[in-house]
Amino acid sequence: MANRLAAATSPYLLQHSGNPVDWHEWGEAAFAEARRREVPILLSVGYAACHWCHVMAHESFEDEQVAAVINASFIPVKVDREERPDVDAVYMRATTAMTGQGGWPMTCLLTPDGHAFYCGTYFPRDRFVDLLRAVTEIWQDKRDEVVEGAAGITARLQEATRPPAGALADGPLGTTGLRDAITGLLAQADHHHGGFGGAPKFPPSMVLEHLLRHHARTGDDRALDLVEATCTAMASGGIYDQLAGGFARYSVDAAWVVPHFEKMLADNAQLLRVYLHWYRATGSPLAERVVRETAEFLLRDLRTPEAGFAASLDADTEGTEGLTYVWTPEQFTEVLGAADGTRAATLLGVTEQGTFEGGASTLRMLEDPPPEWPGWRLSLFEKRSLRPQPPRDDKVVTSWNGMAIAALAEAGALLGEPSWLEAARRCAQLVLTHATPDGAGHLRLRRASRDGRVGEADGVADDYGNVAEGLLALYQATGEPHWLGLAEDVLATALEQFRSPDGAFYDTAEDGERLVLRMRGRTDNAEPSGTSSLAGALLTFSALTGRWRAEAEAAIGAGGEIAAQDPRFAGWFLAAAEAAASGPVQVAVVGDDAVAREMIAVARAATSPGLVLAFDGGTEPVRPGSGKVVAASAPDTDHNVAPPGLLDSRERIDGHSAAYVCRGFVCDLPVTTVDDLHASLASTIDS
Repeated sequence: MANRLAAATSPYLLQHSGNPVDWHEWGEAAFAEARRREVPILLSVGYAACHWCHVMAHESFEDEQVAAVINASFIPVKVDREERPDVDAVYMRATTAMTGQGGWPMTCLLTPDGHAFYCGTYFPRDRFVDLLRAVTEIWQDKRDEVVEGAAGITARLQEATRPPAGALADGPLGTTGLRDAITGLLAQADHHHGGFGGAPKFPPSMVLEHLLRHHARTGDDRALDLVEATCTAMASGGIYDQLAGGFARYSVDAAWVVPHFEKMLADNAQLLRVYLHWYRATGSPLAERVVRETAEFLLRDLRTPEAGFAASLDADTEGTEGLTYVWTPEQFTEVLGAADGTRAATLLGVTEQGTFEGGASTLRMLEDPPPEWPGWRLSLFEKRSLRPQPPRDDKVVTSWNGMAIAALAEAGALLGEPSWLEAARRCAQLVLTHATPDGAGHLRLRRASRDGRVGEADGVADDYGNVAEGLLALYQATGEPHWLGLAEDVLATALEQFRSPDGAFYDTAEDGERLVLRMRGRTDNAEPSGTSSLAGALLTFSALTGRWRAEAEAAIGAGGEIAAQDPRFAGWFLAAAEAAASGPVQVAVVGDDAVAREMIAVARAATSPGLVLAFDGGTEPVRPGSGKVVAASAPDTDHNVAPPGLLDSRERIDGHSAAYVCRGFVCDLPVTTVDDLHASLASTIDS
C-alpha cells in the first residue's frame, strides 16, 4: 500500500515514501483518522542528513513485519524537523522531560489529541516491536488512564513554558553580565584543543561571534585568544573539508580529527561569518582562506537552480559514513605520484594506521601549506569528485538562507567579491517571492521550498529573525534602500505575531496552527533561537532607523537567565548584547566618488559590534509574493519604501562626499576626508 508522502516537499519525507509503513504527513487529517480509529499516533521526527534516522529506517520502517505492527495499531506520522521545527520543539520538550535526553530520530507516542505519553529516540528493531506491542496492549486495556496521564504531562509542560506574569524583562544584558559570561566561557574552554567540552565537540559559532565582539568592545585579549585557538584548530582539523571547503556538523572526538560528515547550511553560513569577522579583526591569512573556500563550497555544492541554498549534504554515501571523504597513503600516491603523494600525506595526516575506519584517514592541515598545495588540492579534489557523492537535502529552509544571505553579503562587500553579493541578492529575492502580504500588508514568510514549490508550513520566529538579519546585511553591503524597507516589514510581522508578554518571542505565530504547547525559543543551540535572532535584527534595525530599540533590549534581556546559567547556550543573545553595549555607532556616507567608496570601506573594516553603515546604492525593487523580481523601472510597492534612516537630510559638504559619524543619532560634524573619518571612528568607538 502506497503511503501519503510521495507529494511532500521534504526530501526526508520522500526518503520514506516507499516504506510499507502507512505514513501520514503532520496535519489534522492524521489526527482525525486517529480519532476515528481510536488508536494512538506514532510520531517519528528526523531529517535527511541524520545517520541514525537512516539506521532506524532500514531496520524498522522498511521492514514489512514491523510495518504491519505499526499500521494495525497506530496512525504513523513522519515529520522533517527542519521543515517543522515547531512540532519538533514541542515533542523534544516532552522527550527530554520524560527521558532526560533528546536526539534524532525522535519517536513519540501520542493520544489522538496530540498529548505525548511515551517518548524516546532511536530504537533497535526488536526493542521497537516489543514497545509497539506493549503499548497496543496497554492502550486497549487502560486507555482512559493513558489519556488522562498524557493530558497531565502536557499540563505540566504548559505551566513550565508559560511566560512569567508581570513586566517585561529588565533590559539587555549589561556590562557586568557580559563580563561574567566571559569568565564562565574561559572556565569551560578546552585550552588544549580549542572549543568547549569534550567529545562530541560542536563548532561554537555564536559563542565565537560573541567573543569577537567582546574583544572589539573591550580589548580583552583573552576573548580573542580563545577565538584564534578554536578557529585555528577547527580549520586545521578533520571537521573542515580541506579539499572542498566547508565544515562538517561536529567532531566525534575532542581534537577535531574525525567529523560526523554531514555538512549543514546553517553551520557553514554562521562559520563563514565568524571567520570573516576574525579576518577583519586580525588580518589572518588562514581566516581569509577559510572564508573564500567556504563561500566557494556554498555556491558550488549547496546552491539550488532557483538561487537558494540547500539544507545539507548527508553524512552517509551509499550507506557508509565518510565514504566520499577519507583517504589512504596509496590513494595519495595514485593521484600525486610517489614523492608528492608522500609529502601531501604527511601534510594532511594520512597514515598507514589511519585516523578513521578501515585504515583510512580524514584530512587535517598539520603544517603551513607549501607552495605546491593549491595544485595538490585541485588534483585531489578532482579525483574525489569521481567517487560516489553524499545525497543532498535540497529543500530551501528560509531561516538558514537568511543566514547565508547575511554571510555572503558581508563577505562579498568586505572582500570585494561582487558575485557573492549577487548570490545574496538572488537568494533574498527567492525567499521574498515566496512570502505573501497579510491583511495588514506585512510579510508572511513560509518555512521552506523545494524546486521552486513552497511548502505548507508557515515561517517560525527564527525564519523572521534570520531573514531580517540577512536583509539588513544586504542593505549595508549594497546601499539599496528597499532591503531596509523589506526588513522593516518582516520585523513588523514578528512583533505583531510572535512577541511574548515578557519581551521574548514565541516560536509560532499568534494566528498560526495551535499545538499542545506554544514554545518560546530562548536557548541558542546549533543556531540562534527565535528570540535571539529577532533581538539581533531588531537592534540593527533600531540603529539604522531609530525604531524598536526598546523591543530589541527586551528581547536581549530575555536571554539573561540562560546566559547566567551557561553562556555557551546564549551565544547570539550575548553577541547582540555586546552590540547593544557598544553602540549604536552610525556611519552615513553621502556621495558616489572614490572618496565615498573609500569611506565606505573604512566603515566596513571597523570592528565595533554596534556599528551600522548607510549609503545610497540605488534600488532594484522586489515584489513579495509575485513569484518574480520586479525591474527597477517598475512602480515601487509599499514593501520597497525604506523607512526613515541615517541618510535622511544628509548632504554633501561644499560638493564633496561626506561621512556623518553618530552615536545614538547624536552626530559629530561631518568629515570629508578618509583620514578624518578614521579619526572620528577612533574617537567614537568604545568611548
